[in-house]
Amino acid sequence: YQRRVRGSKLQPISQPIGIFNQFIARQVETIVLKEKVLSLTGDSFSVKLANGTPLFQVEGKVLTISGRKVVRDMDGNHLFDIVKEYLHIHATYAIRDPHDRKIMEVKSKFSLIGSKAIATFTSSSGRAEKLMIKGNFFDTTADIIDITRGNLEVARIDRKLFSGKDIFFGKQTYGVQIAPGVDMALVAAMCICLDEMINDDRD
Repeated sequence: YQRRVRGSKLQPISQPIGIFNQFIARQVETIVLKEKVLSLTGDSFSVKLANGTPLFQVEGKVLTISGRKVVRDMDGNHLFDIVKEYLHIHATYAIRDPHDRKIMEVKSKFSLIGSKAIATFTSSSGRAEKLMIKGNFFDTTADIIDITRGNLEVARIDRKLFSGKDIFFGKQTYGVQIAPGVDMALVAAMCICLDEMINDDRD
């Protein structure tokens, strides 16, 4: 796996990667997420595009053991839940559809050189996918690569993207650039899971 030159553009993905076709990026898109989103509070927040357009609403259920988070589109349609699973050696989160079927699993693999998480799911095309977040998630940058497609870079987490723009987005936000052909909802879910895992690890 070779990192693309910093600042180079993410390339379009020929066969779309994802489950929610309505959220497949048509061009390079940047979504904005918050750090430490719902650790102790039951607050809700929205995931936005870089131009400020809200994409999803995330609601925390503070009294549930699994810390269930409900993700809806901006019309209020229930897309999926993010749920912590406990019977695993490594921290594991499940993405479950409104019928409580598991549609994606995100598992952590922490190492001394940075954080790593692997998401497994089946794209709407029927193809099995395995995405890995690689790099120092809480430092400056990390990549999301598809290890079933020759370590193709599908998204890029960049914490410097919005430095100086905190007035607009609020503090502790970071940007995630997503390649054309990749599901923005699943990338957002992966990042929320990793954020939760790192907070769990610090507690």
